[in-house]
Amino acid sequence: MIHSMTGYAARTLDVECGALHIELKSVNSRYLDFQFRVCEEVRAVEPALRELFAGRLARGKLECRLSFAPATARAQLLTLNADLLSRLSAFQAQVLSALPLAAPLAVGEVLRWPGMFGDDTLDLEALIPASLALARDALADFTASRAREGEKLAAVILERVTDMRALVREVAPRIPAAQAAFQDKLKQRLVDAVGSADDERIRQEVAVFAVRIDVAEELARLSTHLDEVERVIKAGGASGKRLDFLMQELNREANTLGSKSVVSEVSQTAMELKLLIEQMREQIQNLE
Repeated sequence: MIHSMTGYAARTLDVECGALHIELKSVNSRYLDFQFRVCEEVRAVEPALRELFAGRLARGKLECRLSFAPATARAQLLTLNADLLSRLSAFQAQVLSALPLAAPLAVGEVLRWPGMFGDDTLDLEALIPASLALARDALADFTASRAREGEKLAAVILERVTDMRALVREVAPRIPAAQAAFQDKLKQRLVDAVGSADDERIRQEVAVFAVRIDVAEELARLSTHLDEVERVIKAGGASGKRLDFLMQELNREANTLGSKSVVSEVSQTAMELKLLIEQMREQIQNLE
């Protein structure tokens, strides 16, 4: 399946001591690039997250936000550590006795003092596997969103391929007659200039020019490249770079077709082909 590099997913997991929340979002990029914003409580899980994402993604700039919110009920059950509060008061009295100009402890500083609410430490060991489980669930949603977007992009590209095939089919039968008419016109101009239709130089010039304006090879290569575009899309997987290369090849053939054109119909077709190729390229820039 074709995947887009654009995706989004968010998940929340309730744990005993609070709630974990993860958010994943990505945009297109030439390479696989990670940006993590992980809270201190679960900072140790970042290497495992990087390994997890690298195993599922090939390209794109991924931003991962992982946060932890302590449970409100848990905070309400906390009680002050009376023994620690008493010792802090005694220490403050000693300090103020020695340094009268020192500022006393503020209430906020006292409440944030380590151990003031008894054993209020988090079970970090339990948060790590919970964070990984949450990340796996979010990654599944994230991959599914990229797949849905990729399916839409693939449909647009295949539609453009169909349009290009129709243009080639429409113009191909008209080219030989148009080229023959142009060669006759060229031959007549040479006859008018030289004065003899049997002159060997005229036959050589016409033959050389006929080779120069022959676009059968370009039309064949266009069809071959379009076949390859369809094959790559149907094969799925990380195919953005391959398709981008094919767009370069298609554009090269369209340019050559236009440069060899001796009639307005072929020139117009070459321009329309280039327009469709550019439309495909814009979509392919978002594919993984």
